[in-house]
Amino acid sequence: MVLNIGLAAAGRWPSLGLVLALGLVGCSGDDAAVAPADGSAAVAQADAPVVVATTSVICDLTEQIAETTVALTCLLEPGVDPHTYQIKPSDRQAIEQANLILYDGYNAAPRLIAMVEDSTTDAERVAVFEAAVPSPLMGAAHDHDHGAEAAHDHDHDHGAEAAHDHDHEHGDDQSATANAELVPDPHVWHNATHNAAIATVIAESLAQINPDQAAFYSENADRLTSQFAEIDRWIQTQVATVPVNQRQLVTTHEAFGYFADAYGFEVKGALSGLSTDEKPTPGALTALVDQVKAAQVPAIFAENTTNPQLIESVAKDAGVTVAEQPLYVEGPGEPGSDADTVQAMLVANTCTVVEALGGSCDRASAPL
Repeated sequence: MVLNIGLAAAGRWPSLGLVLALGLVGCSGDDAAVAPADGSAAVAQADAPVVVATTSVICDLTEQIAETTVALTCLLEPGVDPHTYQIKPSDRQAIEQANLILYDGYNAAPRLIAMVEDSTTDAERVAVFEAAVPSPLMGAAHDHDHGAEAAHDHDHDHGAEAAHDHDHEHGDDQSATANAELVPDPHVWHNATHNAAIATVIAESLAQINPDQAAFYSENADRLTSQFAEIDRWIQTQVATVPVNQRQLVTTHEAFGYFADAYGFEVKGALSGLSTDEKPTPGALTALVDQVKAAQVPAIFAENTTNPQLIESVAKDAGVTVAEQPLYVEGPGEPGSDADTVQAMLVANTCTVVEALGGSCDRASAPL
């Protein structure tokens, strides 16, 4: 868990209220205190509202909206898979101490959602994605979890079984999908305009616990809304350079339905069984090669949790290339990367897709 504590904004909080805030939890598996990623002192207003954001998309947008007016705790670091995240005792402590909990919803992070919903905290709890995108895309449940089902076979189900009670036989995906129950696709942030709605929900939620800053939050949300509208138009311009018959996606994660729906792509399939902790059988690899060949696409797309040797092997045997850069699937990349904000993530992913499918991407013109 990462703790980001902001310094009270100049002119908005009295300086006498500043105190040194200790990082509650380390970035790694232990619970050691850590400094912020930028190396600055971790200080916060003594009476600043305490906000917990469960995942990196919500964390990043909350930071951009609240700036330094709240003490913000982010449970997941960038690049961590929320589907397989293991809850720490310190996560529960952060939840119990919060004034506001902003979590994803739509079963995006099953363990975190169960923890939030089962908590006895009096904090306001907002399922941000569900509030921002009340009519989600529906799709077959897919298995990120590699064991998460076991964590939800008891009292933390909250419908998670419906979203994860499947096994992906690594080769029987098409037949499994045909019989699978449809569930909401949680990856709403891959449509740029959805992030404007997410920002609005976050700003309104922050205003409920910190009404003195309501106008400030609204102003920042409006700024983000305008920026995401510009990014949406920019993405459409870049996609227009891709030949229409090549606007097809084969990825290693069933996460780009919203991107495809918004920007005119067809999702030809997702290659399961290629994560860094999996060792698919020769038969499973043969099935994946056949799946790629059947899709008839010029390139396939990996993500940063994909086993690079496996996907290169599948691509070679199928006679296609792998996109030069991996896609940022679960949210922004690490600080200092080319996708360290939600806005930059959208730009990076767009250029990766466009360039791999025969188009040209003008990164310099992106409204960042």
